[in-house]
Amino acid sequence: MSEAPETRPATPRRTVLCGAAAVLAAGGTVAVAGCGSSSGSSGSSSGSSGVSGAAKGPVDLGPASAVPEGGGKVFRNQKIVVTQPTAGEYKAFSAVCTHAGCVVDQVKNQQIQCPCHGSRFAIADGAVQDGPAPRPLPAYAVTVDGGNLKVTPS
Repeated sequence: MSEAPETRPATPRRTVLCGAAAVLAAGGTVAVAGCGSSSGSSGSSSGSSGVSGAAKGPVDLGPASAVPEGGGKVFRNQKIVVTQPTAGEYKAFSAVCTHAGCVVDQVKNQQIQCPCHGSRFAIADGAVQDGPAPRPLPAYAVTVDGGNLKVTPS
């Protein structure tokens, strides 16, 4: 006599990702793997001071000269991206994509780029230029003090 193999319905990938996203939304620490391709991590950087959701004061991100004109730099550990759309004009945004919570990985072709699902944001105002992100990146206050970038997350 042969036994019938045990059959279980496979859990769809979408269900797993939605569950992980729900955990993230609830403040969990699950990382969601993206389905898009990453074009590298150039432009990514980490700094010395971290940013938490409850950060009150400005975060020193180092020299403003590290942010190229017409481009930007991702401060991955602080989850901040700083851009310089025109000479001497600095903008700062949350580096957390408004689609699935992935951290953007680079600024290229005057766009802030998310590696997970291909969302692209404008360097001047964080507006969505290519979805699936539903909203712009939240803007932060940024100043240059003594040549260093100081960003105050909201």
